[in-house]
Amino acid sequence: MALNALDRHVALVGFMGAGKSTLGPALAARLGRPFVSVDDVVEKRAGSNVVDLFEARGESVFRALEEEAALDVLARRPLSVIELGGGGLSSATTRALLAESAFTLHLVTTPDEAWERVVASGRPLARDQDAFRGLFEERRALYEAANGSVRDLDGAVLAAAGVHVSAGALDHLGELVPGAGPVELAADEHVESLYGERARIALGARLAGSHSVPAGERAKTATEAAQLWSALRLGRAGTLVALGGGSTIDLGGFVAATYLRGVSWVAAPTTLLAQVDAGIGGKTAIDLAEGKNLVGAFHWPARTVIDPEVLSTLPATEIENGRAEVVKTGLLAGEPLWELETSEQVRRCAAFKAALCLRDPHDRGERVQLNLGHTFAHALEAASGYSLPHGQAVALGLLGALRVSGLEDDARRVEEILHPLPATVDRDAAWAAVVRDKKSDDGRPRLVLLEAPGKPRVGVEVEPQVVRAALDSLIA
Repeated sequence: MALNALDRHVALVGFMGAGKSTLGPALAARLGRPFVSVDDVVEKRAGSNVVDLFEARGESVFRALEEEAALDVLARRPLSVIELGGGGLSSATTRALLAESAFTLHLVTTPDEAWERVVASGRPLARDQDAFRGLFEERRALYEAANGSVRDLDGAVLAAAGVHVSAGALDHLGELVPGAGPVELAADEHVESLYGERARIALGARLAGSHSVPAGERAKTATEAAQLWSALRLGRAGTLVALGGGSTIDLGGFVAATYLRGVSWVAAPTTLLAQVDAGIGGKTAIDLAEGKNLVGAFHWPARTVIDPEVLSTLPATEIENGRAEVVKTGLLAGEPLWELETSEQVRRCAAFKAALCLRDPHDRGERVQLNLGHTFAHALEAASGYSLPHGQAVALGLLGALRVSGLEDDARRVEEILHPLPATVDRDAAWAAVVRDKKSDDGRPRLVLLEAPGKPRVGVEVEPQVVRAALDSLIA
């Protein structure tokens, strides 16, 4: 069964009136893909609209034309968002090709909602309400076999990325880890004391091992990776679950990417920072003394399980750390996401990052915008010996990026929201980390800047003295 839409079409299915023709183009725009309506293809080929086709040639002829069009569209490249008609899944041939080449999303509606939307449309199958309801029930099982069920645009993006966000999700971890093979759990030592037992109970009989790793950046070392490699007993059918903050997610994902040349893994982020950023998109890494995240791999999680309820036990300092990534996302999106209630912050930020990562899974283009402020942040962290919390470093990094962007008003707004204090680090050590940053080109810094909120500029080469001055302004 498909786990995400990374290398597949996204197929939207659902009963007539569910809203597929509205959601489909919006989803295609978010994912950077073409939108294709199977009904439109049928109408273009037949030279007639669907209603007239039904009336003149009958449903059986229309279904044959629909199947032919669906097979053609599903065989095409580039990857697209494809809308199938309400009865498209009645074809076994179409269902088989969907399973082979698409990630199928069921857009959920109710019979009453659907009837209200289509009663005046003139559709041949929407003329008698009792028959309409009967058809709804008849097709229900076909839709429920989809890879995911969604109700809105953010939900569709999250499902396409394999991200599950819901209160209480931790207690359903066993159901949410894909497959039927054994599972080993790696939890940071602090989260282990809070949620380790809940996670083990949820995993049930699938649990084959449990491991504790250091909390925070101390986990992201070659030594810790080697210890976890040695402790694992998973075969290739197994799954590693990483439960904890961003550092645990980075370590767990990196270990999974390299153990047995790659095993499946599930990210279960428990901090605000990890839920809105680190747990999504499959970018994993450990640190070197010379810099942050210099050794890593792209390894997309089989699923990311986000339970906003676990944030209730976070210390206020950790919430503030996470808010820095929320503010970063809001600046990139051009929306004040930091003003939302926490669970909605999580969902909106996760959906923003998920869409961006699906568009650019290997960080070769626009995904780099997620590094807004991070060139400065990573340099400050490295110069502090990784004692500076990532969220505090990001808050400072955002100030640096906004100042270099010439957006002083936005920089002041970040100061008002996040209240970052200058870092106490060696200036030369921080500058050396900037020069070595992965995004630098032959020692010349390349930054992510903003033309304005919602309008990022990536790979901007900035005069070293300008970058150095901005960096120095962040240091006590």
